[in-house]
Amino acid sequence: MNKKVIPMIKELYPYLIIIVLVLLIRTFLVTPIKVSGHSMDNTLQNREILILKKYDKNIKRFDIVVIDINGEKIIKRVIGLPGDKILYKNNKLYINGTYYKEPFLVKGTITEDYKLDSTIPKGYYFVLGDNRANSADSRIIGLISKKEISGKTDFALFPFNRFGKI
Repeated sequence: MNKKVIPMIKELYPYLIIIVLVLLIRTFLVTPIKVSGHSMDNTLQNREILILKKYDKNIKRFDIVVIDINGEKIIKRVIGLPGDKILYKNNKLYINGTYYKEPFLVKGTITEDYKLDSTIPKGYYFVLGDNRANSADSRIIGLISKKEISGKTDFALFPFNRFGKI
Protein backbone atom coordinates (compact mmCIF):
# COMPACT_ATOMS: atom_id res chain seq x y z
CA MET A 1 0.00 0.00 0.00
CA ASN A 2 1.10 3.51 -0.69
CA LYS A 3 2.71 5.21 2.34
CA LYS A 4 0.61 8.35 1.73
CA VAL A 5 -2.67 6.43 1.84
CA ILE A 6 -2.12 4.84 5.29
CA PRO A 7 -1.89 8.14 7.23
CA MET A 8 -4.96 9.40 5.36
CA ILE A 9 -6.93 6.32 6.43
CA LYS A 10 -5.79 6.81 10.02
CA GLU A 11 -7.05 10.41 9.88
CA LEU A 12 -10.48 9.14 8.84
CA TYR A 13 -10.88 6.75 11.81
CA PRO A 14 -12.32 9.32 14.23
CA TYR A 15 -14.89 10.39 11.63
CA LEU A 16 -15.87 6.82 10.87
CA ILE A 17 -16.29 6.12 14.57
CA ILE A 18 -18.50 9.20 14.96
CA ILE A 19 -20.65 8.15 11.99
CA VAL A 20 -21.06 4.62 13.35
CA LEU A 21 -21.94 5.95 16.82
CA VAL A 22 -24.54 8.36 15.42
CA LEU A 23 -26.11 5.57 13.37
CA LEU A 24 -26.23 3.24 16.38
CA ILE A 25 -27.74 5.92 18.63
CA ARG A 26 -30.36 6.81 16.03
CA THR A 27 -31.22 3.19 15.31
CA PHE A 28 -31.50 1.92 18.88
CA LEU A 29 -31.75 4.82 21.36
CA VAL A 30 -33.19 8.16 20.21
CA THR A 31 -34.23 9.84 16.99
CA PRO A 32 -36.09 13.00 16.01
CA ILE A 33 -39.76 12.61 15.12
CA LYS A 34 -41.97 15.21 13.45
CA VAL A 35 -45.60 15.77 14.50
CA SER A 36 -47.83 15.41 11.46
CA GLY A 37 -51.35 16.75 11.82
CA HIS A 38 -53.50 18.19 14.56
CA SER A 39 -54.67 15.15 16.54
CA MET A 40 -52.53 16.10 19.56
CA ASP A 41 -53.37 19.85 19.62
CA ASN A 42 -52.79 21.74 22.00
CA THR A 43 -50.24 19.50 23.70
CA LEU A 44 -48.25 19.09 20.48
CA GLN A 45 -48.34 21.24 17.37
CA ASN A 46 -48.26 20.23 13.72
CA ARG A 47 -44.64 20.13 12.44
CA GLU A 48 -43.17 20.24 15.95
CA ILE A 49 -40.02 18.13 16.24
CA LEU A 50 -39.71 15.83 19.24
CA ILE A 51 -37.19 13.29 20.51
CA LEU A 52 -38.41 9.70 20.27
CA LYS A 53 -36.94 7.51 23.01
CA LYS A 54 -36.81 4.10 21.33
CA TYR A 55 -35.25 2.47 24.36
CA ASP A 56 -38.14 3.38 26.68
CA LYS A 57 -40.79 0.66 26.39
CA ASN A 58 -42.03 1.01 29.97
CA ILE A 59 -45.43 2.39 28.97
CA LYS A 60 -47.56 4.07 31.61
CA ARG A 61 -50.99 5.67 31.55
CA PHE A 62 -51.01 9.11 29.88
CA ASP A 63 -47.58 8.66 28.25
CA ILE A 64 -47.24 10.09 24.74
CA VAL A 65 -46.15 7.33 22.36
CA VAL A 66 -45.13 7.04 18.74
CA ILE A 67 -46.91 4.25 16.91
CA ASP A 68 -45.79 2.66 13.66
CA ILE A 69 -48.78 1.47 11.66
CA ASN A 70 -47.75 0.06 8.29
CA GLY A 71 -44.77 2.41 8.06
CA GLU A 72 -46.74 5.51 9.08
CA LYS A 73 -45.77 7.13 12.40
CA ILE A 74 -48.59 8.56 14.50
CA ILE A 75 -48.40 10.17 17.93
CA LYS A 76 -51.05 9.48 20.58
CA ARG A 77 -51.56 9.40 24.34
CA VAL A 78 -51.94 6.09 26.20
CA ILE A 79 -55.24 6.01 28.07
CA GLY A 80 -55.82 2.31 28.67
CA LEU A 81 -53.32 -0.34 29.75
CA PRO A 82 -53.59 -4.13 29.49
CA GLY A 83 -56.35 -5.36 31.82
CA ASP A 84 -58.25 -2.04 31.81
CA LYS A 85 -61.90 -1.42 30.98
CA ILE A 86 -62.46 2.01 29.41
CA LEU A 87 -65.61 4.11 29.56
CA TYR A 88 -66.24 7.74 28.63
CA LYS A 89 -69.58 8.96 29.96
CA ASN A 90 -70.75 12.57 30.13
CA ASN A 91 -67.28 13.71 29.02
CA LYS A 92 -65.57 11.90 31.90
CA LEU A 93 -63.03 9.08 31.75
CA TYR A 94 -63.61 5.98 33.85
CA ILE A 95 -61.01 3.23 33.97
CA ASN A 96 -62.10 0.05 35.73
CA GLY A 97 -64.94 2.06 37.23
CA THR A 98 -62.68 4.79 38.69
CA TYR A 99 -62.90 8.38 37.45
CA TYR A 100 -59.64 9.86 36.06
CA LYS A 101 -58.97 13.54 35.40
CA GLU A 102 -57.25 14.39 32.14
CA PRO A 103 -55.32 17.57 32.99
CA PHE A 104 -53.57 17.62 29.61
CA LEU A 105 -56.83 18.36 27.76
CA VAL A 106 -57.72 21.93 26.83
CA LYS A 107 -60.71 23.20 28.78
CA GLY A 108 -63.86 22.59 26.78
CA THR A 109 -62.56 19.45 25.03
CA ILE A 110 -65.45 17.06 24.43
CA THR A 111 -64.97 13.30 24.38
CA GLU A 112 -68.14 11.65 23.13
CA ASP A 113 -69.53 8.78 25.15
CA TYR A 114 -67.55 5.64 24.38
CA LYS A 115 -67.34 2.20 25.92
CA LEU A 116 -64.68 -0.36 25.12
CA ASP A 117 -66.68 -3.58 24.94
CA SER A 118 -64.03 -5.77 26.53
CA THR A 119 -60.99 -5.67 28.78
CA ILE A 120 -57.79 -4.60 27.03
CA PRO A 121 -55.81 -7.82 26.41
CA LYS A 122 -52.20 -8.33 27.45
CA GLY A 123 -49.77 -6.60 25.09
CA TYR A 124 -52.30 -4.00 23.87
CA TYR A 125 -53.10 -0.36 24.63
CA PHE A 126 -55.98 2.06 24.14
CA VAL A 127 -54.70 5.39 22.76
CA LEU A 128 -56.35 8.72 22.01
CA GLY A 129 -55.30 12.05 20.54
CA ASP A 130 -55.65 15.06 22.82
CA ASN A 131 -57.69 16.81 20.12
CA ARG A 132 -60.54 14.31 20.42
CA ALA A 133 -62.65 15.83 17.62
CA ASN A 134 -59.80 15.46 15.11
CA SER A 135 -58.06 12.19 15.94
CA ALA A 136 -57.98 8.78 14.31
CA ASP A 137 -57.22 6.77 17.43
CA SER A 138 -58.26 3.56 19.19
CA ARG A 139 -61.92 4.52 18.85
CA ILE A 140 -61.44 4.13 15.09
CA ILE A 141 -58.31 2.03 14.45
CA GLY A 142 -58.68 -0.25 17.46
CA LEU A 143 -56.27 -1.27 20.16
CA ILE A 144 -52.54 -0.81 19.58
CA SER A 145 -50.12 -3.69 20.01
CA LYS A 146 -46.99 -3.08 22.08
CA LYS A 147 -45.05 -4.24 19.00
CA GLU A 148 -46.43 -1.22 17.09
CA ILE A 149 -45.14 1.25 19.68
CA SER A 150 -41.77 2.65 18.59
CA GLY A 151 -41.16 4.39 21.91
CA LYS A 152 -42.16 7.35 24.06
CA THR A 153 -41.67 11.06 23.66
CA ASP A 154 -41.69 13.87 26.18
CA PHE A 155 -39.12 16.34 24.84
CA ALA A 156 -39.58 18.99 22.13
CA LEU A 157 -36.65 20.20 20.03
CA PHE A 158 -38.32 22.63 17.66
CA PRO A 159 -39.71 25.25 17.49
CA PHE A 160 -37.28 26.72 19.97
CA ASN A 161 -39.97 28.53 21.98
CA ARG A 162 -41.28 25.05 22.91
CA PHE A 163 -37.84 23.50 23.54
CA GLY A 164 -37.81 21.20 26.55
CA LYS A 165 -39.94 18.76 28.48
CA ILE A 166 -43.53 18.44 27.29
